[in-house]
Amino acid sequence: MEEESKLEKFKKDYEVLRAKHGLPEFNKMNEDFQIEKISENETDILIREVRKFVGDKIVNYMRFVESLLNPVNAPMFTLSLVKLLGAEERSKLQGIYKDLMRKEVSFIERDIQFDEVKEAEFIRDSFKLWQEIKKDLALVMGKVDRKWDEEKIAIDSNGYFG
Repeated sequence: MEEESKLEKFKKDYEVLRAKHGLPEFNKMNEDFQIEKISENETDILIREVRKFVGDKIVNYMRFVESLLNPVNAPMFTLSLVKLLGAEERSKLQGIYKDLMRKEVSFIERDIQFDEVKEAEFIRDSFKLWQEIKKDLALVMGKVDRKWDEEKIAIDSNGYFG
């Protein structure tokens, strides 16, 4: 008999949590949050590790949106994107940022005090929020991409975008 892979064991363990707490399906979570990577590490509290993967992605995107809205000390790449944002895109990003910021506060709360039920709630709510946000982010990035070609932004010899 072949030994079960770490990933297969993780999927089974996740399925138990999913059934208990009404979490999203493994494949959907993996597509959006790459939770299969958790199988590489041993843990006694699987739901916390899943929440961390979800929270880390939320926080990373919050930082990216923040750099677009407030590009202080931002890399040149970010500054070039900022130049392409219209009022509609900025407004959409401000709403996204507010939602992500609330999620980060919840993420920190979960980090401070473990509660399995609240961990599950965070995962479910974050998954739902991400489904909405990723559509809006895709629209904003699509508009930026189209404007990129229209504007023909270039870097001059001094490293200035214009």
